[in-house]
Amino acid sequence: ILVSPLDVIKTRLQAQSNPFPKGKCFVYSSGLMDHICVCENGDSKAWYKKPGNFKGTLDAFVKIIRIEGIKSLWSGLPPTLIMAVPNTIIYFTLYDQLREALKYRLEKDDGYIPILAGSLSRCNALTVVSPLELIRTRMQHRKLSYKQLYMCVSTKVAADGWFSLWSGWSSTVLRDIPFSAMYWYNYERFKKMMCNKIGAHEPTFFIAFTSGAASGSIAAVITQPFDVVKTHRQTALWESETLEIPQRDSTSTWAVMRKIVSSNGITGLFAGVIPRLCKVAPACAIMISTYEYGKSFFSHLSEKLNQRP
Repeated sequence: ILVSPLDVIKTRLQAQSNPFPKGKCFVYSSGLMDHICVCENGDSKAWYKKPGNFKGTLDAFVKIIRIEGIKSLWSGLPPTLIMAVPNTIIYFTLYDQLREALKYRLEKDDGYIPILAGSLSRCNALTVVSPLELIRTRMQHRKLSYKQLYMCVSTKVAADGWFSLWSGWSSTVLRDIPFSAMYWYNYERFKKMMCNKIGAHEPTFFIAFTSGAASGSIAAVITQPFDVVKTHRQTALWESETLEIPQRDSTSTWAVMRKIVSSNGITGLFAGVIPRLCKVAPACAIMISTYEYGKSFFSHLSEKLNQRP
């Protein structure tokens, strides 16, 4: 919720300098989830096509609030939250459970446990949420009743099999698994180091916030090429399946990478790294610090309740 305005502003600035053509797609990200939007016709009043003579990020921020109201900074957020809530719950809960289980099995707090636990929990969360993402994109393209949606999904399954519900899963995994592994490894290291420095037995809100921001930033920079590839593949897949625009080139990860490098050089693989850092760092910091605080709060509350006669 807190980082969504950053991407709304970025998208509006992009639309101003390079208007999105009808029928094409762009990826809107809230910092938690990617959200594919298909551009509508010229008469559309969609949030990303509202006029605005913006001179920069700060100018856009001020003008959007003054002219359209502060709510416009959270345009496109509801469908993202629908996906983000179950995804985050599964992800964080699984990570904690897997980490504790691995520590118990190995009988030591090995430094590589967060890598394994983070990777497995992210993979499971993505696998569960992927079919929901497909359903959401279908509903986003055109308004469907639940019966029509059921028929749409049933037809796809009948034609392409159950695995078709996980279209695009591999490209997401290629970005999110390395990100998750690096994020949790660095987070646990930073957290332990800072706790030892101040002599704390459990992380404070500040420690969790700082560790989350630092580890999220490192992971975001290293995995940026996969994020760029994922964006290309997402939009290509959407245009192919939903808008029925044929794909001429190979959509494999390495083929997309080669195409990007040949067109824009190696720096093309790191396009948008600064905006992504501006979203990912605070998003990671807020999520993990809130989670750690909530976990600590309810743990202490449970202890107090158990101590009562």
